[in-house]
Amino acid sequence: MSVQVVSAAAAAKVPEVELKDLSSSEAQPQLALSTAAVSAMAPAAGGGDPEAPAPAGERPPAPGPGSGPAAAALSPAAGKVPQASAMKRSDPHHQHQRHRDGGEALVSPDGTVTEAPRTVKKQIQFADQKQEFNKRPTKIGRRSLSRSISQSSTDSYSSAASYTDSSDDETSPRDKQQKNSKGSGDFCVKNIKQAEFGRREIEIAEQEMPALMALRKRAQGEKPLAGAKIVGCTHITAQTAVLMETLGALGAQCRWAACNIYSTLNEVAAALAESGFPVFAWKGESEDDFWWCIDRCVNVEGWQPNMILDDGGDLTHWIYKKYPNMFKKIKGIVEESVTGVHRLYQLSKAGKLCVPAMNVNDSVTKQKFDNLYCCRESILDGLKRTTDMMFGGKQVVVCGYGEVGKGCCAALKAMGSIVYVTEIDPICALQACMDGFRLVKLNEVIRQVDIVITCTGNKNVVTREHLDRMKNSCIVCNMGHSNTEIDVASLRTPELTWERVRSQVDHVIWPDGKRIVLLAEGRLLNLSCSTVPTFVLSITATTQALALIELYNAPEGRYKQDVYLLPKKMDEYVASLHLPTFDAHLTELTDEQAKYLGLNKNGPFKPNYYRY
Repeated sequence: MSVQVVSAAAAAKVPEVELKDLSSSEAQPQLALSTAAVSAMAPAAGGGDPEAPAPAGERPPAPGPGSGPAAAALSPAAGKVPQASAMKRSDPHHQHQRHRDGGEALVSPDGTVTEAPRTVKKQIQFADQKQEFNKRPTKIGRRSLSRSISQSSTDSYSSAASYTDSSDDETSPRDKQQKNSKGSGDFCVKNIKQAEFGRREIEIAEQEMPALMALRKRAQGEKPLAGAKIVGCTHITAQTAVLMETLGALGAQCRWAACNIYSTLNEVAAALAESGFPVFAWKGESEDDFWWCIDRCVNVEGWQPNMILDDGGDLTHWIYKKYPNMFKKIKGIVEESVTGVHRLYQLSKAGKLCVPAMNVNDSVTKQKFDNLYCCRESILDGLKRTTDMMFGGKQVVVCGYGEVGKGCCAALKAMGSIVYVTEIDPICALQACMDGFRLVKLNEVIRQVDIVITCTGNKNVVTREHLDRMKNSCIVCNMGHSNTEIDVASLRTPELTWERVRSQVDHVIWPDGKRIVLLAEGRLLNLSCSTVPTFVLSITATTQALALIELYNAPEGRYKQDVYLLPKKMDEYVASLHLPTFDAHLTELTDEQAKYLGLNKNGPFKPNYYRY
């Protein structure tokens, strides 16, 4: 028996995105902490309600380090798969002989020739491929709402391993009638029967998310989110499931959708639905499915959200366009992505931001750990899984030397690659030079490099002109949040041939035979072609949970309709919760040392302007 892998059509074309420039010189509001947030972070929190900071352009100079009740109140506590093959059985009385028409004949000792039974070639179609490429056709009527803001929904974020029942791949989850063991049907997932597999993944993730589990244990008695109705739009993975179940343990009601069409782990979504969470997501959604799932989370009779947890801004955008009256009851927005925060600042600058918003993306722990350390490990994993290449001696150009670019460059340099960097910021450019990388313009090296990696968050970083000039077999991929950095749309022309090699790997072939290797169709490489470390996601998820607690419990009037940064003390607390994993022991300041430095012994230990 032979095995054939059947490939299907590539994913739908992704619309172009345009990001507006924001002034980096604008001051950013800092958060005060509510009593509930104080209580969640330190059980023995003292009294006193800190005053709300003024938003950008209105607040007075920041007080000295260690001042305020929050600083005093918050002290950290410390089978190997068998291969199919064609087999022939020998017979002592018969000889095998090839028939003239291509079949096989048996020759008996007396010379009689008879035709042997033909071997039937069976076609095996892998479930994950069918699920990924045979997406539900988009209906024009359902796409009437145009997306005026950049579309992070089509960023790719998925695991290589997803349990899938091939028996119902051809049926859209929207056409199924499914119920969990409790009789509830308020969800839409690929297959509720996969819940057992998803529960195992969630249990594994819990072991690598110590801070979130500690927060759940510490604050679930007080229920600081009792009465909160949180609608979320994030990547639905095992790590997100731990966050959702933590929010539920703290008293919140949650409804959830996926923030992009390839991010969902179907088995995890099934496990959440089985546990009673209204989840509307599956891997391989169409654009129409994507917005339908978000609408099902928001537009439900007898339930209205009062908090938003967003990743990319699509959920906020949908409510703003379709249900603007909902903002009258929404207390705040928590946003974790570069693109989503960019959108919030655009709304704030235009005077259209209706509620306070918290910028989790620019917290120190998120920037350093989720962006730098996570990408330093996951870039190699994504490239290895898709191309099986060796990095030693390869010439690589990394576009952008922010936190993501720094992580990618460090990993590739350590593997023996020759790394070039492109950058627009002279400070980041100087850092690249001091770290031993050659700073170039993309046009200068595009003909010679073996790998092109974008991580700028901008648009059209790699254009069709660059793609035309690349060498044969050049690998092109994106590590930025948005899917606009590589001009993939320009490659969908009649003169170019697309050849699917494997999941998330395409050959784009020019008329002269030259080909490039495009990974994840220009979407997020590490999360579409591999996985990311759970421990890193624990840091971000803990920060999100604390931000939700703070905004939900803040007294009316504390926060205006602006975008706020997390206070330094919250960053330090999140970091301290992860230290026991390494059996790490912090040194404590003496009273004399604290007085000499002008600090509170319990922090914060750095001023807000400090760059780590």
